[in-house]
Amino acid sequence: MIVETRAYARAGLLGNPSDGYFGKTISIIVRNFGAHVSLYESPELHIEQQETDINVFRNIHHLVETIQMNGYYGGSRLVKAAIKKFSEYCELHGTRLPIKNFTIRYSSSIPRQVGLAGSSAIVTASMRALMQFYNIKIPIEMLPTLVLSAEIDELGINAGLQDRVIQAYEGCVYMDFEKRYYEAHNRGKYERLDPSRLPNLYIAYKTDLSKVSGKVLNPIRTKFDQGDKNVIKILDRIAAIAEEGREAILERNAKKLYQLMNENFDCRSKIVDISKNNKELIDTARSCGASAKFTGSGGSIIGIYQDDTMLKKLVIELTKINARVIRPFIV
Repeated sequence: MIVETRAYARAGLLGNPSDGYFGKTISIIVRNFGAHVSLYESPELHIEQQETDINVFRNIHHLVETIQMNGYYGGSRLVKAAIKKFSEYCELHGTRLPIKNFTIRYSSSIPRQVGLAGSSAIVTASMRALMQFYNIKIPIEMLPTLVLSAEIDELGINAGLQDRVIQAYEGCVYMDFEKRYYEAHNRGKYERLDPSRLPNLYIAYKTDLSKVSGKVLNPIRTKFDQGDKNVIKILDRIAAIAEEGREAILERNAKKLYQLMNENFDCRSKIVDISKNNKELIDTARSCGASAKFTGSGGSIIGIYQDDTMLKKLVIELTKINARVIRPFIV
């Protein structure tokens, strides 16, 4: 038996990065890109290495280029962390896994480190494959927490639950991580929203802006933990933006959603340094009349466009700065 599973890219529509600070967010799944995992029984437990895991290079320039594109770590560490946490979850819940080995292979079309949640997609797809292989059911509301624990506890990745929630639920989801509820249940409150109520959306990204999200968010984490009043105030506003955005989506109020997306980025820029190239993405999109904010920690943006004429203008102008524009497939 060969198990085949997938998990897709995601884009933060509103509220990020407040999800890591007991805030609120809205995310959409982006089915244009995904992580794919194949798993089948074998004599030994074998994690197949992919190109990003191999430490053999043509020359020093190839090494530098590879690090710039993929970071210092490949995906096999994500698969290992997923396997370990899955095993611990089963043991904690009194399920003894049978002694049968497997070979697991991953691949991903998600542009790396541009704020589209490529790492969590690999972990989520790996968890789904393990669940099928061992016939183990993990409640969908708990799967994101398990995926997050693999990244935080095992790999030290500074992250929130947003990516893992939308990759588990897919579609469009409103998430509330209110502190008391979160600490009592080890998860947030998740509400599916009808994607058909969303206006025209575009995503633009530049692979040469790739960066590790944990590094970007570390300064916010430090200030938040120190009780910085300005950071806490702005994160509270960003969370409120997501709450208002939920109402705007339910009411099909595209004008309000447009304003909130721009405000989300403007608030974020007050507590995080925005690089010149990332700001160029935002400014170029807004100069075309579209709204624009980060999908995650930088490298890609999402926004609302009015019609095909504006979309064409976005493609032309963003291509000039080496950015690719897509319309996200959500359903």
